Amino acid sequence: MARGSTRPTSRDVAQAAGVSQAAVSLVLGDKWRGRVSEATAERVREAARDLGYRPNLAARNLRLGRTRTVLLVVPALTTEFFAGVYTGAARVAADHGFGVVLYPSPEGIGPARDPFASAQAALDGVIASSMAADALTAIRGDQLPLVMLDSDPEGSLGAATVNLDIADGVRQVADHLLALGHRHFLHLAADIASWTFEVRARELATRVGTVPGTSVRTTRAPISIEDALTAAEAALAAPGPRPTALVCDDDKLAAGAYKAARRLGLRVPDDISVTGLDDLALATALDPELTTVRLDAELFGEQGMRALLAVLEGRTPEAGDIPVELVVRGSTAPPSRS
Repeated sequence: MARGSTRPTSRDVAQAAGVSQAAVSLVLGDKWRGRVSEATAERVREAARDLGYRPNLAARNLRLGRTRTVLLVVPALTTEFFAGVYTGAARVAADHGFGVVLYPSPEGIGPARDPFASAQAALDGVIASSMAADALTAIRGDQLPLVMLDSDPEGSLGAATVNLDIADGVRQVADHLLALGHRHFLHLAADIASWTFEVRARELATRVGTVPGTSVRTTRAPISIEDALTAAEAALAAPGPRPTALVCDDDKLAAGAYKAARRLGLRVPDDISVTGLDDLALATALDPELTTVRLDAELFGEQGMRALLAVLEGRTPEAGDIPVELVVRGSTAPPSRS
C-alpha cells in the first residue's frame, strides 16, 4: 500500500544515484550528452528504474498534442476483446485529433524491440493492459503519461487506472449458479499472473463461501482452447465428487471445458453447467450457447483514452468501474439429482 501511494521523486532518484537533481533532469530529459558521462547517465536511469520513478511529463513542459500519438500496449491474448478496446480508444482519440498505435506483446516470446527509437520522443502517452506490463517496462512507456487498464488502483505507482467491474461480474455468475442449486464448483482459472484474474478467484471463493455446504476447487490453464481442454478433463476425471458447475475465467477456457465434458461423456448443462467471461463471438457459436459476463470492450477503450486525455490536461480522470452484465444462455441449468 505504501509503495503504491508514495510516488518517488526526482530527489529520490538523485539521492540513489549520488548526483544532483539537475543531472537527473538532464538524463531523463535525454539532454545529458556532453554534460554528464555515459556512466553517470546509466546510473541515473538504473536508479529511476529501481525506484519505479515516472516523471510527471504532463506537468513538465509537455504540451498537449506534441505528437498527437498515443500507444496502446496489449497482450496477444483474447485478441477479439483487445480489438474492441482499440476501436473504442481510437474513436475517442480521433475526436480529439489523436492517433493510436497498437503494440502487442506476444506471450511466451517477449516484447518486440522498442517500436520507436525513443518512446518518449515519439509519443504523448501510453494506455497499457496490466497483462502487458513487461512490454511497458521494455519500451520505458512507464516514464510517459500513463493509464493502466485492468490494474490494481493501489499498486500502479501513481498511474491512473481504468477498470471493468470484474468483481461484480463474478458475483453475478456465482449468484446465478447458487440460485440454480449448485453447491460444488470447479474454477477453471487463467494461468496468468495478473490482478484481474486474482480478483476473479477471490470474488468467486468469497461469494460461494457465504453459502453453507459449498466448495470450490481450482485448476489452471493458459488461455487457449486446447490447454483448457487438457486441464478441465484432468480435473473433471479426478477422484471424488464431481463438481456440478464449471466457472471459467474466459470464454476460450469455457470452449475447452465443453470439449473436455463431451470427451468424458458429460452433457452441458444436464450433467455440468459451464460459464465464461467476456462474451466473445465464440459464446454464441458454442452449443448450447454460453452463459457468460458481457464486457464492453469498446467502452473500456473509450474510457482509457478519456482518462489519458485528462492526465495530459492535468485533470483527474473520472472515477468508477465500468458496469458488466451477466448474459444467461443455455449452458447453465439446475444440477441433476442423480
